Amino acid sequence: MSAAAVAVDAGTRFTRIAVPGADGAPGLVRLSGSVPGEGVPVPADAGARPWAALRDAYAQYCAGHGFPDRVVLVVREQDRAGAADRAADALTAVHGTRPPPRIRFLGTAHAVLALLRHAGTAPSGRYAVCALGASAAEVSVCAPASGAVAVTDRAWHAPADGYGAHLDRALLAAVGLPDDAAGLRALAATRSEAGAAERLDVALRRADSHHGRYDEAAVHRIDGREITAGAVRRALGPLTAGLDHLLDEVLGGAPAPPVVAVGGAARFGPLTRHLADRHGPLAALPGGTDPALAAVFGAALVAAGRADPGDRYPHAVSVGTHRVTGGAPRPQELVISPAGVLEPGGATVFAEAGGHRVAVATGAAHPADPARPVRVRVRDARGEHTGTVATLTLPAGGGGEHCHVGVRIAVDGTAHLVLHPLGAAAPAEHPLGTLPTDLEGAGP
Repeated sequence: MSAAAVAVDAGTRFTRIAVPGADGAPGLVRLSGSVPGEGVPVPADAGARPWAALRDAYAQYCAGHGFPDRVVLVVREQDRAGAADRAADALTAVHGTRPPPRIRFLGTAHAVLALLRHAGTAPSGRYAVCALGASAAEVSVCAPASGAVAVTDRAWHAPADGYGAHLDRALLAAVGLPDDAAGLRALAATRSEAGAAERLDVALRRADSHHGRYDEAAVHRIDGREITAGAVRRALGPLTAGLDHLLDEVLGGAPAPPVVAVGGAARFGPLTRHLADRHGPLAALPGGTDPALAAVFGAALVAAGRADPGDRYPHAVSVGTHRVTGGAPRPQELVISPAGVLEPGGATVFAEAGGHRVAVATGAAHPADPARPVRVRVRDARGEHTGTVATLTLPAGGGGEHCHVGVRIAVDGTAHLVLHPLGAAAPAEHPLGTLPTDLEGAGP
């Protein structure tokens, strides 16, 4: 497989690179050392910072398939900015003196949405994406708005010993095996045996309903050593407790929306059954997609231009201005960015009228006059619901310096008001923080 654009998911267990195949369906790129259906293993000594592993896997791809022009990189929200910087450095280093790739950073929730949109199965209303990975669990509550999808709430749980990795480690320890590549392969093999999932389900249900009476029942065997139902129940407990806490935190007692479960730990039937028992049937992934590959497959469709992830800011951003009429200043609102235009990590969007940037006088008309506060607001696409983002006091400019006014959203999701003086090369930026996505009463 080769492509001008690729998707990369740099996990703590595996680095995955995916592109759409000849039939349009995304698939993993096979590289030296790849585990089928998983990707390239991250060395155990890489810990939670697998950037060297990402660089090595990407270099191997480039050596065999050429250097892509574009990369869509799946990032986790708990360290979005830091992860994006380190990953960008790793990818750019591989290109050396060649032009670096254009990198688009995509959160897990929007990568999964792209996969669902491409299949025509995206929820029409509010829903939650539960990303259950090796190092952490992340829950994002999503709501369609203005052609985009806003993440209205998010929480994550990252235990010191990992999330899905804790389960694997505990089960391997139960049979005296180390948590290394060989142990993980052996565990994966026994889980994939015919009837293994059904046998585990029956044993756990019996143990739960009979207060541990069936805890000694063998559910898996590795090299003749037994993993019991009790060992699985004990290892599963921290995962279900952590996930329940996350959902309580983000839902705040509200009725549970449809839930999409992805990530390597979402392969584990007892965990997803617990989720379904509490919140109802889970939304199906298209075509039986492996939940561990859902994010990188969605990102591959975005990279190829075949799916829209809907990660643009769903509301319009405006700034309060004054127009002098009859010698008196009258307030008016200048729309900087219409709804559904701003993209995280994308270009600055400037206020325009008739296809031309609008010049706005900043500061006071006279140096001795006090500077007026400038209010930045957001408004839903229908103009019915608004929210104030920030009130700024801009530096005074003698005679009222004229600027083009814009706004951009950084990779980490924070917004900046951008003032670009006419005729000057260097714009000034004023931080606005994270723009609100959930305007009270606002709908799609």
